[in-house]
Order: sequence, then C-alpha cells, then structure tokens
Amino acid sequence: MITGKAVLDIPMYENDAEATNIRKYFQRLLSELWLEGEGFSGKRPFGNSGWDYDLYSALVEAKAIKAKTDEDGNIEEMSPRERAKANALILSAIEALQ
Repeated sequence: MITGKAVLDIPMYENDAEATNIRKYFQRLLSELWLEGEGFSGKRPFGNSGWDYDLYSALVEAKAIKAKTDEDGNIEEMSPRERAKANALILSAIEALQ
C-alpha cells in the first residue's frame, strides 16, 4: 500500500486550488481555513463544491484507487470500497504532514 508521505507527492492537475500536488493542495486548504476563519466554507473552500474530487481524481490518475472516469478524467462512478480506500489514503497523507 502507498504511504501517506507518498500520497502527499502525488501530482494534481487542473484544480481550483491551483496546487501541483496533494501536499500543496493541503497547504492551500489550510491557508484558506486560517485566512477565512469563521467565513471558511467547508463546502466550497475554493469557490466550488466537490473539491474532494480534486483529491480523488489525483489518486485515480496515480492508480492508487480505481474509479470510472469520463473522457476528461472526471470521476463518474466510484465504489464504496474505493471511496473508503481513497479516504484512508487522504487521512494517511494528513497524518504524514507532522
């Protein structure tokens, strides 16, 4: 299984945070939380909902999880098992930030 530190280095493409990898995405997310304070929107931290799919898509692209995607690489369908695996990978990456 992939480690949390390795997850942090997974590249990201076209995302609202304009992050080049998952590590930078988390840095941007935490910065937004800090700067916005009580006005922070967990639903739309970068202006759009579905921001968690930016992370899921990066995991699919890195072949860390499996999901059905459309011709643009957007996730169309992900099994509950793969979603659980993705969430575990994301949590392991967060824990590796220490």
